[in-house]
Amino acid sequence: MRRGEHGSKIVFWKFDTREAETADGETAERKFAFLRYYTVFNLEQTEGLKALLELPSAFPIESAESVVRGMPSPPSFEQDSRASYIPSRDVVTMPSRTAFDSQDEYYSTLFHELTHATGHPKRLGREAFDSSQQFGSESYSKEELIAEMGSAMLCAVAGIEQGTLYNSAAYLKSWIARLKADSRLVISAASAAQKAADYIRGESPKDSPARKRESYAG
Repeated sequence: MRRGEHGSKIVFWKFDTREAETADGETAERKFAFLRYYTVFNLEQTEGLKALLELPSAFPIESAESVVRGMPSPPSFEQDSRASYIPSRDVVTMPSRTAFDSQDEYYSTLFHELTHATGHPKRLGREAFDSSQQFGSESYSKEELIAEMGSAMLCAVAGIEQGTLYNSAAYLKSWIARLKADSRLVISAASAAQKAADYIRGESPKDSPARKRESYAG
């Protein structure tokens, strides 16, 4: 608050009822007035709070929402403090939209987690997806590459790749380095990412476990 500024008083009041004991020991409802007052200041009278007006837009991007809505057999969604995919529960957790620097970054992160979810046995059944993966291991690094490549592909489909390209490229570079630039693994990850992106867009490959079960059932 700026020194010397004076606030304005506002009053909040309403009538309410509550139970009270009468003189003869019985209970009866009685009306009472609830009254409070507060001193408020205009934002222009403060310092250091204007940044609140500069929060990133939290409005959905329809092209990206369309991609999310189009995913067959999607996982469940929960709000959490961090973004993740939990295979055991088949749940994607995401922070609030306002926790991201931009809505492009929000969708890039969501696409990353949805790409992870395509590895579940009831979707694409990605090889070694169910096995325990140690952070930094080859299998873990490859799965992260798949997820980020899939995210980049879906961002391009949604037309938001320009807002996410720098962060995505930096992330991919870090995981490729962990694989020691093994071209075979990188190409394999890119192929798996394309299958994942196609699945999320509703273009399931014919050899996916889900499609095989449909064929057998038919």
